[in-house]
Amino acid sequence: ESMKLASYSTRSKVLRGLLNTFRTNGTCCHVSGKKWVKPSGFDTGLKTYNSLTKQKEPLILAREGVATWYSCGPTVYDHAHLGHACSYVRFDILQRILSSFFGVTVVHAMVITDIDDKIIKRSWEESVSPAVVARMYEDEFKKDMLSLKVIPPAVYLRVTENVQHIVAFIERIITNGHAYATKEGDVYFDIQSIGDRYGRFGGAAESQGEAGDKRDQRDFALWKRSKPQEPFWESPWGRGRPGWHIECSTVASCVFGSQLDIHSGGIDLAFPHHENEVAQSEAFHQSGQWANYFLHSGHLHLKGSAEKMSKSLKNFITIKDFLESYSADEFRMFCLLTKYRSAIDYSDGSMSEARSSLETISTFIHDAQAYMKGQLQRSPVQEHLLWESQPVCCVPVQSDGGIRSPAVFGAIITYIREVLEVFGIDLLHRKADVLSRSGSLQAVVEQLTQFRSEVRAFALTRQDDSTTGSSKKAGLYPDRIPLLKACDGLRDTLAPLGVLIKDRGATSTWEIKAGQRGQDKGQQTSS
Repeated sequence: ESMKLASYSTRSKVLRGLLNTFRTNGTCCHVSGKKWVKPSGFDTGLKTYNSLTKQKEPLILAREGVATWYSCGPTVYDHAHLGHACSYVRFDILQRILSSFFGVTVVHAMVITDIDDKIIKRSWEESVSPAVVARMYEDEFKKDMLSLKVIPPAVYLRVTENVQHIVAFIERIITNGHAYATKEGDVYFDIQSIGDRYGRFGGAAESQGEAGDKRDQRDFALWKRSKPQEPFWESPWGRGRPGWHIECSTVASCVFGSQLDIHSGGIDLAFPHHENEVAQSEAFHQSGQWANYFLHSGHLHLKGSAEKMSKSLKNFITIKDFLESYSADEFRMFCLLTKYRSAIDYSDGSMSEARSSLETISTFIHDAQAYMKGQLQRSPVQEHLLWESQPVCCVPVQSDGGIRSPAVFGAIITYIREVLEVFGIDLLHRKADVLSRSGSLQAVVEQLTQFRSEVRAFALTRQDDSTTGSSKKAGLYPDRIPLLKACDGLRDTLAPLGVLIKDRGATSTWEIKAGQRGQDKGQQTSS
């Protein structure tokens, strides 16, 4: 048990260095018109950047070992794209780190916006009901997330299935004096009623851009009266449907109550969406701090464009199309190459960098395995130095009298795989997937490589000095040199097809690479 704890401790230090996301200790900070109050509860000993205070704060959870986490889901009127994928994958990685390395159980809830102006417009364009449009794209979104290995939330909730709760939520906000209904049947949140507590994420003086009989142009809709041919629900204010912001406040409160540990989303949602969520929720619960931490991910841009990838701008790449060319592991590595709060440029070049990073790790593992099997001949390795530098807690296997002990490389391979698996990258299964898709290819390559090795061994046989009668160093048989060239030619021909054969002296090893595009000249040594 002590070894396990030591392992967790060491790996935690490594992760802090890699991600630069969590640290220790912190202080309270002033935010627009109020003070962020350091929560009481379970101190994780970590630190996270909090958008509420614009700095890192100690991560303290209401319950020991449990983090309540709410995230805004998609508005399902079109295909999910890489901008969505980038945000969800980044937060998936953070949740995996909290769970796997720090023992925190993440209870994650997400709402699906399945009624909205854009959904209604799409339903008119396609001559189907809004419900059909929403279900179709919701199902596609969930499949896309699974294809990217994003762990599903504990619960998905739909707006249309929570309208009665939303109506009750709005009624209490009105009762508490923070919202008002108009004679037309709309309900607006009263910004002036909360004074200078509005504006945590900026934009405090901006108009919400909604027409209507509002007291203040910053006021935003909680309930919208229905228009002709639009879906509607009954309410005390007449037929209508929920505003955009109120859905998240209601659903998060229904699941987690009056206190939320962590709220996440893309940086574009900070204002006005998250700003309005906070205002509504604190007005409903009559509390001073509804969500303790807001985490925002940076935009994904097409390289050369200053605009974020967006469905409304029609400048997006769907997840399904992306996965025709790249793998989920490669996209996860792409996300890991930048901080989650940073904007990130997408291009073939940046994806090539991610692919290359994965291939470098995969090649190292393959070489280490070859050394362990005795297939890689090299000068003696100072294994005791490797054991001393190992970040995992393990007992070294001592070498006696120079006897080779490859156990340290096994420990290194295990450590690398464990860390990558936490990030959602599984190199072991990735290779297994390639082999399973190739049917009997593995056995064929094994036999081919063995035959080629026998031919090379025959061709590399040197002439006996006593036979040649020469005082010079014995050389190869001239008539066997074409065999060596043929072996090299076979190796070079198979490389672009994803079969990499590596000659290691008189022996050879092989591996099958996923998505191999051309020869890796740096790895191919002529015989």
